[in-house]
Amino acid sequence: MSESTSSMPVRVTPGGPILVPGPVDIELPNGEHVCSDRFMVAICACGRSGRYPLCDTSHRKRRRQN
Repeated sequence: MSESTSSMPVRVTPGGPILVPGPVDIELPNGEHVCSDRFMVAICACGRSGRYPLCDTSHRKRRRQN
């Protein structure tokens, strides 16, 4: 990484979401954008969120399907 490039800290929590400092603009594979202006944004890593790509802690209530 060069001196002119700054990095943004991202925290991956075991069994939980990916925490990213906000605000963020997330681009989904279909081109749709999801924005959040929160100071810390939880991005779903398990795919079980009712508000995907944002985490809503649904993973605590549902079992993973293979």
